[in-house]
Amino acid sequence: MADRELYAPGPAGGAQIRKDGEKWTLILVRELRHAPEKVWQALTDPAHLREWAPFDADAGLGTAGTTVKLTTVGAPTPHVSETTVTRADAPRLLEYAWGGSELRWELEALGGGTRLTLWHNIDRAYISMGAAGWHICFDVLDRLLSGTPIGRIVAGDAMKFSGWQRLNKEYAQQFGVEAPSW
Repeated sequence: MADRELYAPGPAGGAQIRKDGEKWTLILVRELRHAPEKVWQALTDPAHLREWAPFDADAGLGTAGTTVKLTTVGAPTPHVSETTVTRADAPRLLEYAWGGSELRWELEALGGGTRLTLWHNIDRAYISMGAAGWHICFDVLDRLLSGTPIGRIVAGDAMKFSGWQRLNKEYAQQFGVEAPSW
């Protein structure tokens, strides 16, 4: 994990927001150099999730109907939410809730890689923070799948990270919202 000290996220990009009434959805798209089956495993297997995601899962997320406890990592107080996987169509579509928000993961084969799209219903006040956090998570995921893991960077660790602060401001500007200051 020596590359962690050298890691710096690229500029904000690949994200948009949609508003439907009072409901806000953050949509992030990332092209990964890895096959959909490999990305699917990283999205559904608890051991892989522990390496990049902002939560731990006590069971696999790859089967519809499965009940899973998701524990937010790095929160000041542990936040555990129980969810049921609502859709799991390997290796193309995964849906479940996390902490009261709906997550939808779409995987599309693209050349030898995958176009990964995340749809995350999120409170407008946190939308730039969410985009910055997922941006870093996707970077960590890509490095994990490439065989050069740098370790999970989430929650308080991410917020202390200068790259997260920059991304939060860039996404806020891109979305036309005020960046929360911490």
